[in-house]
Amino acid sequence: MNDPLSSFHPLVREWFTGQFVAPTDAQAEGWPAISEGRHTLIAAPTGSGKTLAAFLKCLDGLVRQGLEGEIPDKTQVVYVSPLKALSNDIHRNLMTPLRDLQDLAEARGTPLPDIRVAVRTGDTPQSERQRMAKKPPHVLVTTPESFFILLTSESGRRGLKNVSTLIIDELHAVADDKRGSHLSISMERLAELSDEQITRIGLSATQNPIEEIGRFLVGMDNIGTEGKPDCTIVDTGHAREIDLEIEMPKEDELGPIASHELWDRTLDCIVELTKEHRTTLLFVNTRRLVERLAHQLSGKIGEEQIVAHHGSMSHERRHEAERKLKEGEVKLCVATASLELGIDIGAIDLVCQIGSPRSVSILVQRIGRSGHHVGGTPKGRLFPLTRDELIESMALVRAFRHGVLDALTIPEWPLDVLAQQIVAECASRDCGEDELLDLVRRAYPYRDLPRERYAETVKMLAEGPAPREGRRRAYIHRDVVNGQLKARRGARIAALTNAGAIPDNASYDVIAEPENTFVGQVDEDFAIESMRGQIFQLGNTAWKIRRLMQGKVLVEDAHGQPPTIPFWFGEAPGRTTELSDEVSDLRHGIYERLDSGGSVAWLTEEGFGRDAAEQAVAYIEEGIRILGTVPTKKRIVAERFFDESGGMQLVVHSPYGSRINKAWGFALRKEICRTFDFELQAAATEDGINLSLGPSLSFPLEDVFKYVPLAKVEKILTQAVLQVPLFPIRWRWDASRALAILRFTNGKKTPPALLRMRSDDLLAAVFPEQVMCQDNAMPGDVEVPDHPLVFETMRDALHEAMDMDGFKQVLEDISDGRVEILARDTTQPSVFSHQILNAMPYAFLDEDNEIGERRSRAVALRRALPEDQRDLASLDAAAIRDAARDAWPLIRDADELHDALLTLGVMPLEDVHRDPEQSDNLHVWFDRLVSTGRASIATYGETGKAWVATESVPLVLAAFPEATFEPGRVTLWQTGEEPLTQDDAERILVRSRTECIGPFTADEIADALRIRRGAAEIALARLEGTGNILRGRFTPGKEVEEFCDRRILARIHRETIGRLRREIEPVPPATFMRFLIAWQRASTPWNACDEEDWLAIIEQLE
Repeated sequence: MNDPLSSFHPLVREWFTGQFVAPTDAQAEGWPAISEGRHTLIAAPTGSGKTLAAFLKCLDGLVRQGLEGEIPDKTQVVYVSPLKALSNDIHRNLMTPLRDLQDLAEARGTPLPDIRVAVRTGDTPQSERQRMAKKPPHVLVTTPESFFILLTSESGRRGLKNVSTLIIDELHAVADDKRGSHLSISMERLAELSDEQITRIGLSATQNPIEEIGRFLVGMDNIGTEGKPDCTIVDTGHAREIDLEIEMPKEDELGPIASHELWDRTLDCIVELTKEHRTTLLFVNTRRLVERLAHQLSGKIGEEQIVAHHGSMSHERRHEAERKLKEGEVKLCVATASLELGIDIGAIDLVCQIGSPRSVSILVQRIGRSGHHVGGTPKGRLFPLTRDELIESMALVRAFRHGVLDALTIPEWPLDVLAQQIVAECASRDCGEDELLDLVRRAYPYRDLPRERYAETVKMLAEGPAPREGRRRAYIHRDVVNGQLKARRGARIAALTNAGAIPDNASYDVIAEPENTFVGQVDEDFAIESMRGQIFQLGNTAWKIRRLMQGKVLVEDAHGQPPTIPFWFGEAPGRTTELSDEVSDLRHGIYERLDSGGSVAWLTEEGFGRDAAEQAVAYIEEGIRILGTVPTKKRIVAERFFDESGGMQLVVHSPYGSRINKAWGFALRKEICRTFDFELQAAATEDGINLSLGPSLSFPLEDVFKYVPLAKVEKILTQAVLQVPLFPIRWRWDASRALAILRFTNGKKTPPALLRMRSDDLLAAVFPEQVMCQDNAMPGDVEVPDHPLVFETMRDALHEAMDMDGFKQVLEDISDGRVEILARDTTQPSVFSHQILNAMPYAFLDEDNEIGERRSRAVALRRALPEDQRDLASLDAAAIRDAARDAWPLIRDADELHDALLTLGVMPLEDVHRDPEQSDNLHVWFDRLVSTGRASIATYGETGKAWVATESVPLVLAAFPEATFEPGRVTLWQTGEEPLTQDDAERILVRSRTECIGPFTADEIADALRIRRGAAEIALARLEGTGNILRGRFTPGKEVEEFCDRRILARIHRETIGRLRREIEPVPPATFMRFLIAWQRASTPWNACDEEDWLAIIEQLE
């Protein structure tokens, strides 16, 4: 085998062998391809030396140039990293080998010229930028946004004209979003600009599918006809030996939410692990939780032993936290994804993760931050806080052990990014329209860009996004005759000051006085709700608010006073498809082994601790006792139950992840709103959808799977998205990227409120139907204009925030029978429903984000009842009888009888004799009513006879036109209202009766009222549509379809649960003692026992 170091200069080879034992696999396989000038993609685990694999050959070339003569004053290598901090790390880590090489060359008598390495990011001072423009570095380290700025500015373009090597680090972190699409065009712009043939080197720790990443890296000019990228792919595997376990609470059992006691014990466990290791990195999913845990843990291990790290802290404070961690000054760092990538933070012994990161690849990346050196073994511990998080954490660990990785999807030709790049390229040079299209299509995400969409985008940039506003927002001159594009004045500065694809979230800068130091950022809503003198925490430091200004919060050190924790609003990342598959498989695996009792054994064989396995199995068993089955991707269950307000909650258990469930939830909400003219509350989580039906809405539960037809999915979702905050937020992001509204003007950041106003004004100009007064809105669907920004915004909403294609596939699988659908009306919510009923605000699909106002919070969540052979989802027969009896009008005198006649509409004679003990009294009271003209006996149909209140005679005549009344013809009660139709009268009679009886069938109510079966069915359907009654199978042992009044059914549910709970309530001590005495026969005189009695007593004691 050839020596991987044989192609290096002896000086470089000597340095390497003096520093390392041998090259890693990534280095040994990557160097030959890089030496040959081939595009190279290196996919290797964290800590495998892939950064040095990319850089060392570049340094080797510079060393050779320096030893052979002078190194030209031009940039030859550009390194692009997605993080500013990572760029700074690379710069520091490059300076060490360069100094060593210079010392080594000096010692050998062949001094090296200075090899310059510089960093260009948003934090680079202006003086340093000017130095770089005058004397370009040989190696330039930058970020995607600064790379774009360099490609757009005159001085930057001059410095990039001789680049021969382009290194893209952490490819997986950018390729699957618009930031990656932005970078892909920048790479092609560099290839077009440079006079050299550029070698592209891509680095990543986790990639799937790997060839797709290769295509993204090299662009369409380097992809064969069969789609194979023309690059060397070095894949040393994403996985290595990892010590990964799930930590369970020592004394607590997990529930639907984390209790304070559970949190406290979890933090105690983290403290113990921290003490056992030199340095620990604790990952959480939100900035607020970083601040909260950093504050709480400071009280347990000391404030000097812990630092916080997240994206809303200033660069200086993040850098200081990284330095302390690297130099071992602190033992624990609490962080979000800001420390997920390869920032140099020194040797980390242990990584902890609270909750689920929602992605297998992110878990691998985070755990890989420990043991971050060649040959090191990463060590990680997961801390689930709820039962659902336990299942998801087990699925994560299982997926990792089986080598599963999340599939990466590259967005297709985003038009907002395209608009920004067109302005930038035209500001740099005059472009031919066709030539620019060819350049853009060389970028892999834009390979299939339709010419029509390109032309629409160019037209928008030439005429302005809103034609009725004129060309004041236009950035290019378009010569249609000659097909030429030229930038207008101001285009370059707009592109330079508003560069990038990262969405702009409303935030206020926190400035410490009197130093005037930037501390970090807080959410706009938090800043507005704050007041002078309030103390809050940021970066694990307490700050006191001195003043609030436009876009700024001026603070001073609070010297350790007790702080509040700030909040930040944002979209939560959805669970990946691959992890959702693993969750579904894990649920099914437990379910299919329950009968044989092998579920716990199977989980322990999979490598899980016994406590975790037992709690997971108990959770699944508990859910089955209510639903009768386990929801998976092959079995969707709709569950409906009453809440404490008398309304109903509908939960669709569909563990497809939140993006598919959001699409389904929005579509259901829209169709139910249109069908019943009722706006309902809804939420969508990773494992289901919750619809709060309210007391006026009911329908057959099975119909929930029919409301959204496959053929109309896109149309329904489009109309649904237009009416929720998702659309204006995405509109603002896309318009900002496309430079239609500017985030920075005149060198200053546009205040968030002003940016929103400008966004709303632009939306009104482009899409007036979206913001028009609802009083003037035309009936029917809103017509969506064919505008590039509206198209892009809608595509983002349907395919990025949601997964409309995945939702369509679910509906298709249901239609074809590949997915089983079940409907369950239950007496209490199953444990599978508990987490979604306690969903966080980001799960809400409607505009009401106040948790206290959510109907789902009106559900009493209880653990399932003790083991019982009965189906806990069925109703108690005695409860049904009691509820039906209590619903019947209470009659104790003539006035109450009259009131009962008004309530029932008609009281058939069968009802009069339903209680023999009261029958005589009823006749006496009825005769009294007849004598005063307040009641009569109605005869209708062939056999119908009923008592009727005089006020109800018009109703009875409308329902039964041939009815007669005794004694004689009574005087019609004049109501002054329009006469009733027969259908309306029959519906009123049916409704009146349903309010006074328990569950019934259509035949039973038709027979009782002597109306046609068809008329009864029509009346019941109308009542069901208005939410008055519910349909189902309620009476145990009765297999026919029944109906029941909503309020009566809610009472039956409550009584059923109450009866079951009373069966297990503890008895008073005196009762228990009496039972023990009788059970042990201690109350029986000894001389009254014969030989058999004594034998039974002895056997019982044994």
